[in-house]
Amino acid sequence: MSWTDERVATLTKLWADGLSASQIAAELGGVTRNAVIGKVHRLGLSGRAKSASSAPKRAKQAPRAGNFNSAPRAKSGAKERSVPTSLPSRKKVEDIAEPECKKLSLVELTEKTCRWPHGDPATDEFHFCGHCVKDDSPYCEYHSRMAYQPTADRRKVKQVA
Repeated sequence: MSWTDERVATLTKLWADGLSASQIAAELGGVTRNAVIGKVHRLGLSGRAKSASSAPKRAKQAPRAGNFNSAPRAKSGAKERSVPTSLPSRKKVEDIAEPECKKLSLVELTEKTCRWPHGDPATDEFHFCGHCVKDDSPYCEYHSRMAYQPTADRRKVKQVA
């Protein structure tokens, strides 16, 4: 099977109409789903229409704090996402004093030492808390409270949003 101009035009139209690669392969005949996908990529086709049955029905969610992989990309048809302008503030633990960091390196950590990171991993000053862990947590009591939000608090935040 060869890709004639007529078959490419049909492929392009069906792709723009929102048909799946399997549906297009069946329509063209003599070609597999993977061959259709490969040709679509080689042609640089994108931004096809979504059929009503294939569009997912879900509520739009707010981006998670600290997700910096959501930078806008220069693809046509791609949804633009905003990049956070600042890091989220760390939540404070009211009833426990913040322990003085023991400044352990990665090789000094054990299963009984707090693995809460401090600083930029790209610098020599990067280190870990190093205090005794709480139960089966990877963190000391102070950092566990910072890292894990109680279920009741999560539900309150969800209801407000």
